[in-house]
Amino acid sequence: MTIPAELNPRERLLMGPGPSTVPHRVLRAMGASTLGHLDPQYIQYMDETCEMLREIFQTSNPLTFPVSGTGMAGMETVVVNLIEPGDEVIVCINGVFGGRMKDNMERAGATVHTVEVPWGETFTDESIEQAVTEHPQAKLVGIVHAETSTGALQELAGISEVVHRAGMLLAVDTVTSLGGHPVKVDEWKVDAVYSGTQKCLSCPPGLSPVSFSPLAIEKMEQRKTKVQSWYLDVSMLKNYYLGSGGRAYHHTAPINMVYALRESLRIVLQEGLEARFERHREMHQLLRSGLESLGLCYIPKHSLHTLNCVAVPDGIDEAAIRSRLLNEYDIEIGGGLGVFAGKAWRIGLMGHSATRRNVETLIAALKDCLG
Repeated sequence: MTIPAELNPRERLLMGPGPSTVPHRVLRAMGASTLGHLDPQYIQYMDETCEMLREIFQTSNPLTFPVSGTGMAGMETVVVNLIEPGDEVIVCINGVFGGRMKDNMERAGATVHTVEVPWGETFTDESIEQAVTEHPQAKLVGIVHAETSTGALQELAGISEVVHRAGMLLAVDTVTSLGGHPVKVDEWKVDAVYSGTQKCLSCPPGLSPVSFSPLAIEKMEQRKTKVQSWYLDVSMLKNYYLGSGGRAYHHTAPINMVYALRESLRIVLQEGLEARFERHREMHQLLRSGLESLGLCYIPKHSLHTLNCVAVPDGIDEAAIRSRLLNEYDIEIGGGLGVFAGKAWRIGLMGHSATRRNVETLIAALKDCLG
């Protein structure tokens, strides 16, 4: 065979639904010398990574660690460890990722009761109250904090009170919010939470941070059946991430990806969480003003700062605009998913991509493309 040319990808301005632009600091960290996954040096780096994740999740949960896999691996980790065949659960669906949560629950053998609202809308405390009243045997309520497919931001504090008053666990998807919006795991009493590295943390895709509350761990320890996934079985993984002294080998950790995540978390904490949330809010407002000046309208009432979903004007070929942005300006934005396919653009302002220069560059390029 002919040997391919040396790898030399074009540099893009990543303003889609993910991944976001990765800082050179993170890429350099990723290129550091590979160690063994049981090397004391690496264990220290890993422990530091888990401690920083706790700070960013705003939790004291000891069992907080990066799953080896992208955000969907985090979703599966939560599902297969907390759900046993025959369990009843409630899943809230207002976009693609609520639907994926339902699919995962069903694959784990659960009977799934859904609460659904139109795409782009969010759930009220009252709608969840009605669901837990109708399904009192449900073990868990699953909900998406930041619905990447619609750009909707879900309020959680009141819903958490409803769920726990009913004696159920609360599992939350924070893939597009962690590091860009407050995620207050302890204050909101979230029992299981997962995210991804490639969004607001501006790390390459490949890891999924998760955190489990003591109550969630208690429920896992009461299981009557084995976890259906050996690779994602937290009862074994915790002996590696929480072991004292020697760590129990489970699988070979993605060493260099953990280096990258460690550096990206250092960047987040050096900026400061509140300052970072404010930067995302300011860049969202700047982008919103620019988009609305072009006649574009936001779809969700409660919009994420990190993922901006706008309606494509009538008569516009949305794929052609995205193609022109990519090919002429090296700017990536996302198209709509599901019922929004062909009808929406999804514009990411996540982590290292959320800058004034990027916003102004995109607005100027969109203005040119839209004529």
